[in-house]
Amino acid sequence: MTDHSIAAIPSDQPLPADDPNRTLTVALPDDPAVPHISQAGNIYTVLISGAQTEGRYCLIDMLIPDGGGPPPHRHQFEEMFSLLEGELEFTFRGETQTIRAPASINIPANAPHRFANRSGRMAHMLCMCTPAGQEDFFLAVADRISDRQSSAPTPDAARQAEKKRLMQELAPRYRTEFL
Repeated sequence: MTDHSIAAIPSDQPLPADDPNRTLTVALPDDPAVPHISQAGNIYTVLISGAQTEGRYCLIDMLIPDGGGPPPHRHQFEEMFSLLEGELEFTFRGETQTIRAPASINIPANAPHRFANRSGRMAHMLCMCTPAGQEDFFLAVADRISDRQSSAPTPDAARQAEKKRLMQELAPRYRTEFL
């Protein structure tokens, strides 16, 4: 068995000193100060941004309604989900399985995947991306909403087409490809 955690820190070097410029971050999903967005009917709250972690990771709270979920895609970064409530179908490299809470799911960088809620009720999960950046993509393409209890806007056909065009245009900048 290989211990990958120590491979990242050379054993012959001391740990770096604490950086007092970095502060404790406490994120509350209902805090009006954190960004709440609606992306294709899903409600996302950016709990921890890359700006708060020196780009190491971001953490996004996700509410996925019945019928929700992204189209097939892949990223050039690691993505880890903690399914807290409900169930989702995860398709990974073409194979689909239903996963029920509580569960953790890791998607390796560059692997084709998607998730879909076909359960008839809301699913709730946390998504960590490392390195950070996915939260910036969501903020660039999604609609801002006042809080996570807000209804997702229902865009007309022209707005949906514009959102799809914007997502396709910005995806490469954020190391994402839609399949």
